[in-house]
Amino acid sequence: MPRTPTRRSLGPLGLRSPAQLVVAGFAGAVLVGTALLLLPVSRTGEGGTDLVTALFHATSAVCVTGLVTVDTASYWSAFGEVVILGLIQVGGFGTMAFASLLGLLVSRRLGLRTRVTAAAETKSVGLGDVRTVLLGVARTTVLFEAVVAVVLGLRFWLAYDEAPGRAAYLGVFHSISSFNNAGFALWSDSLTRFATDPWVCLPIAVSVIAGGLGFPVLLELRRQLRPRRWSLHTRMTVLATVALLVLGTVFVTANEWRNPQTLGALDPAGRLLAGFFQAVMPRTAGFNSLDYGAMNEGTLLGTSVLMFIGGGSAGTAGGIKVTTFLLLLFVIWAEVRGERDVHAFDRRITDRAARQALTVALLSVAAVVAATVAVVEISRMSTHVVLFEVVSAFATVGLSTGITADLPTPAQLVLVVLMFVGRLGPITLVSALALRERQRLHQNPEGRPLIG
Repeated sequence: MPRTPTRRSLGPLGLRSPAQLVVAGFAGAVLVGTALLLLPVSRTGEGGTDLVTALFHATSAVCVTGLVTVDTASYWSAFGEVVILGLIQVGGFGTMAFASLLGLLVSRRLGLRTRVTAAAETKSVGLGDVRTVLLGVARTTVLFEAVVAVVLGLRFWLAYDEAPGRAAYLGVFHSISSFNNAGFALWSDSLTRFATDPWVCLPIAVSVIAGGLGFPVLLELRRQLRPRRWSLHTRMTVLATVALLVLGTVFVTANEWRNPQTLGALDPAGRLLAGFFQAVMPRTAGFNSLDYGAMNEGTLLGTSVLMFIGGGSAGTAGGIKVTTFLLLLFVIWAEVRGERDVHAFDRRITDRAARQALTVALLSVAAVVAATVAVVEISRMSTHVVLFEVVSAFATVGLSTGITADLPTPAQLVLVVLMFVGRLGPITLVSALALRERQRLHQNPEGRPLIG
């Protein structure tokens, strides 16, 4: 008598968990992107690119990071740029979204376990129609990208004398790259030439912030503008986002105000704009209007902290997410006050949510430390610049001090793994933790080890 399977496969490859499906989807996109970038038509000049370069840029695009080892504008052909743009869009929207939509189109109904994971990924309320949520995500994405593309295209055409077709292409490319928090730019100096142009910097900054808030927050803000009626997730995300933007702007502007190689070379209005722009980008976008290689070490360290925190859940941002960071602050506050329960606004936080946040944060710290040690040992470069690059890769940011191209191949491969883990780690980890409820049949005697 044949054995009855205890767990239903979620896809044609026989994958048995939503986490496996997400990993397989992203890995497949990276492999397809690598193959396309290896084609001779993908780069300028004769011949194709090498495997490591193609793999690095495909991973960076799918994981919406933005780190590069070659100049995007001069190295890749128009076909290669379109491939990168497509990978950014696929990675930003999320393999889970495409997998869920495919399942809905094929079977019109998802299993309970997949519906739970899809709802957790999109942070939708309850187990409602995932299709409705995902279609809302698609509409929101197209709306933001279209508006920003029009604004940027008109600016490049009217103010920088770009041909209408070229201006439209630049607008579309940078709108998709910004909303998906990818940070790929079609100029060798990223956006430093536009450091004092608010018509370029502000639309990109708004697009980055919107993508970094997360789709559930955007959808809720569209339905409800009264903060008192926001869900706990939206309240925490908006509060943390505003606080980090304000603190980041003050920090970067004050720390670089007199640096002649960064803000010191600009007029006061330009300094404020550039300071704000540099505070937005660590939300995991990766554009820069200042040279990070010329910044003070203190600025790099503070930016590393902002990158590690990242943006909102279920969006295009990376990092451990602002809700994780804020929840840990609430845990610390409750412990300092001697309270048994953790409260956020008018809600009590479950012990399981607190443990999940702690797990994600500590494992992320471990990944960053291990990768930093490995890259320092391989490259023999300064720890502070390596740490900045490693955090940028793990948090899928893309900001760089300029050392990525100079790293040895093994170190670049470490960053490839880190980008992949950083993009998928928090999603798959939290999903796995949320779906694995186990109840002990007995309780051990209570223990109280000394802490601190």
